[in-house]
Amino acid sequence: MKKYLLPLALLALSATARSADVPPLRFGVEPGFAPYESRDPQGNLVGFDIDLGNAICAYLKTRCVWVPNSFDGIIPALNARKFDAILSAMNITTERQKQVDFTQKIYNPPIFLVAKKGTLPGNQPAQLRGKTIGVEQGSSQESWARKHYQKSGITVVPYQGSQAVILDLVAGRLDGAILAGVVADYNLLRQPQGAAFDFVGEPLQDPLIFGAGAAIAVRKGDDTLRQQLNDAISALLADGTYQKLAARYFSFDIYAGSGE
Repeated sequence: MKKYLLPLALLALSATARSADVPPLRFGVEPGFAPYESRDPQGNLVGFDIDLGNAICAYLKTRCVWVPNSFDGIIPALNARKFDAILSAMNITTERQKQVDFTQKIYNPPIFLVAKKGTLPGNQPAQLRGKTIGVEQGSSQESWARKHYQKSGITVVPYQGSQAVILDLVAGRLDGAILAGVVADYNLLRQPQGAAFDFVGEPLQDPLIFGAGAAIAVRKGDDTLRQQLNDAISALLADGTYQKLAARYFSFDIYAGSGE
């Protein structure tokens, strides 16, 4: 039996060497989007996007490296090669498609106006004249608000990160905020300070701005990486891994969604 030990050891070393030769996959992320991505009390990155990214890396037989970046500068940072792809709840939009290429959809969350209960009559522009609405800077929510609200006498205030939007909404410095439904539910409505708040009206709609859901962004022309990511996403959906990961965070179908 001993005569087989050396070849087996060499085979194991060869496999390890091959694994080491695979470069890590560097994902840009803005850790202010719980439950998609945030930091736990120890400072570790946690959330659905983190779990999904790690599952993608496992499928591709590599490891993930997470690179925090502000959302409003995340596309320039990708194109400056600070990381290889963006996995940070980024909606596919016509404007972004001019700057980056996207994988297939990874989820499609609805977008809502959120406010203190009974303070806003609805989410239509004519109903909000003179109000102040918070949005995350650089987000599709900001684009929507500037297109549909700003021209109607509504003040749109951008913030660095969704948490800052929520803090000012709770503090009463905003009349309302446009937030991804999951972010609002997880970070505000389920929390003690969110008991007095709720969604206002139906989800906001605009296919040109919200696109066909969120996806992973890669640099223009990086077709090899985009195909690898698509293969991984398809495999995780097919074998049920995606659904198991999503069930940890969401009580509804995050993939189908209603944000179009």
